Amino acid sequence: MRRWALLVGVAVALAVAAGCSTLSYYGQAVAGHLAVMNRTKPIEAQLGEKSTPPELREKLARVLAMREFASRELGLPDNGSYRGYADLERPYVVWNVFAAPEFSIEPRPSCFVVVGCVSYRGYYAKDAAEGFAAELRGQGYDVFVYGVPAYSTLGWFDDPVLNTFVSYPDAELARLIFHELAHQLVYIRDDTVFNESFAVAVEEAGVARWMAGHSTAAELESYAQGRSRRAEFVRLALRYRERLGAFYREPLPVEQKRAGKARLFAEMESEYRLLRDREWNGWPGYDRWFERGVNNAQLASIATYEELVPAFRALLAREGGDMARFYREVKTLAQLDKSDRDARLAALAGGAPARQARRDTAADAK
Repeated sequence: MRRWALLVGVAVALAVAAGCSTLSYYGQAVAGHLAVMNRTKPIEAQLGEKSTPPELREKLARVLAMREFASRELGLPDNGSYRGYADLERPYVVWNVFAAPEFSIEPRPSCFVVVGCVSYRGYYAKDAAEGFAAELRGQGYDVFVYGVPAYSTLGWFDDPVLNTFVSYPDAELARLIFHELAHQLVYIRDDTVFNESFAVAVEEAGVARWMAGHSTAAELESYAQGRSRRAEFVRLALRYRERLGAFYREPLPVEQKRAGKARLFAEMESEYRLLRDREWNGWPGYDRWFERGVNNAQLASIATYEELVPAFRALLAREGGDMARFYREVKTLAQLDKSDRDARLAALAGGAPARQARRDTAADAK
């Protein structure tokens, strides 16, 4: 109850100080999360109900096994998170809005007192997210809206398992649980890329270890194929993001920049289709990503989750795969200022600090 009182009190005080639009945003955030928690019941209780469908019963039992594995084998927080279940009766828990300037690969930040600045803004109602997106488009931003199956409250509350992801294949279900628990372990204000890349590295290591003892050969092969395809897609997206960043820095008239931007995105889509048809036997897994026309905001969303993953993988390998030692090193990095942290991570990844180039691009776009 003290946590709820603090959440409501801080949200209202900050919103009133900042204005009506912020009051509305914080209001939907508090009400949305409260609605999620009000629908949550312990998984053990759900398993004990005769009305629980067999498929859901099987999945929830699997979740409890994954949850125990996360704390026992991966050293992730042992608390009440992912020990409850809520059916929200909708496909996503929130809808995130990413935005970026017309000629920049740098995402537009949204800043909050508790979590600091992040690269997106989340809404519990799709209409509200689309409304904010339309407002940003009117200001000239590239915008990307997508549904999110889960989020982390960073340990402030016991995050539940949701209908939005409980039916995922086991590897994806474990991945999501490990990812969100990682946010409870390490989180830095104002550094979304660090936070998300760290969580992705934890999920990758965790799923590999989970599947080694809980999956069939066919499941392992399917998961490996999916990860390989995702890695190829991410490399493609990040490569074009860097090309666009370099192009935006060129001192060209606006119309030439627009034409060049359109040309590069068309090249990216063409290269994707070749990859899909020649290497993936027509598997259409990322077709929807291009359906509305790819833009800077979509590329920003990819970078947010992937840019620093190679550095964290290298750090975990350097620590011999020992999760406890890995976490200690990550917490040490988290205590550095951003420039020193970026330099350390760049050294781990074996390349120049990519985020310096992003900052240069953002400065040129202003």
